[in-house]
Amino acid sequence: MTDTTERTFTLPDLGEGLVEATVLEWLAAPGDEIARNAPLVELETTKSAVEIPSPHGGTIVRLHAAEGEVVQVGAPLVTFAVEAPAGDGRTGAQSGIVGRVPTEDEPPRRRGRLRPPQE
Repeated sequence: MTDTTERTFTLPDLGEGLVEATVLEWLAAPGDEIARNAPLVELETTKSAVEIPSPHGGTIVRLHAAEGEVVQVGAPLVTFAVEAPAGDGRTGAQSGIVGRVPTEDEPPRRRGRLRPPQE
């Protein structure tokens, strides 16, 4: 028997001072099984339309906004039922990553330090 836990993904900061986005189209529905990085939702901001991939693999439990609804950054977007990792006491953890989510076997990317301008 596999234990599951629910994880709620909130609307991430989409950058450039944007504080909200409109749900254009859900690409999955409650009850659907979805893979990590699979297309989840298309959102529109004042600057562009973006497709957000699923940050988790699992079953969609609830969509927190209807198509056409405006969602504030940090507000719940979707809740997943995911397999609970053995020995992992975290609940409700989420990814704030926009774009492709690295797989578990990929090494983390390191960002370079900003250097002061040369005089």
